[in-house]
Amino acid sequence: MNNPARNNLELYDEVAEDWWSDDVRWIRTLKNLVPGRLGWFEKHIDWNSKTVLDVGCAGGFMTEAIAQKGANVTGIDPAQDAIAAARSHAEQSGLSVRYDVGVGEQLPYPDDSFDAVVCVDVLEHVSDLQKVISEIARVLKPGGMFLFDTINRNPIARLATITIAEDVLGLLPQGTHDPEMYIRPKELLSAFSKVGLAPGPMTGLGPRGINRRGDLTFGALPFKAILYMGVAVKKANDG
Repeated sequence: MNNPARNNLELYDEVAEDWWSDDVRWIRTLKNLVPGRLGWFEKHIDWNSKTVLDVGCAGGFMTEAIAQKGANVTGIDPAQDAIAAARSHAEQSGLSVRYDVGVGEQLPYPDDSFDAVVCVDVLEHVSDLQKVISEIARVLKPGGMFLFDTINRNPIARLATITIAEDVLGLLPQGTHDPEMYIRPKELLSAFSKVGLAPGPMTGLGPRGINRRGDLTFGALPFKAILYMGVAVKKANDG
């Protein structure tokens, strides 16, 4: 059951004006996750000229990074102020990115629209995981790729992401996550199997170092007990 004191999605609108400023530590943490994710994803996909949807894009860190790789990217998020910040920054950066306000449970795009769908730091926040996975599969072209990360549900992950990251270190605001909404890999694979997504490789994601500002940097890790990322491919239509 979703704890109303947690999974606070209003945070993303509250900090929208500072999203690209580098003034807020926890937003820098989100930004610092992008290279690690992108580095591993690029072992499985060439972004150039692909049509890509970034589900839960917030202020656009991942969206812009993929656009800079030559993809035609659309970002969607329910946080209107965050989307406004994303649009503004893309314009200032000279990037042609489309941004929409909406939710993963009801994507406003036709079937078979995208070569790839990206969904990072999102699945553990959604109200209906199976519906989101179903919508992602629907808008993917046959043979298209789903690239994701999320948080495992177990005591170790709860300790790392709530007790340490939120309560002790302040890497994230208190109330960012609800540990009851975390997702075990086998649960995600079950959701995939219901909508024709064939699972591919998965790996862990976590801290790999510290930058000159004293912030953590991130990358792939061999263990999936806390954060994990992976890919899946939409099965081609029969016949």
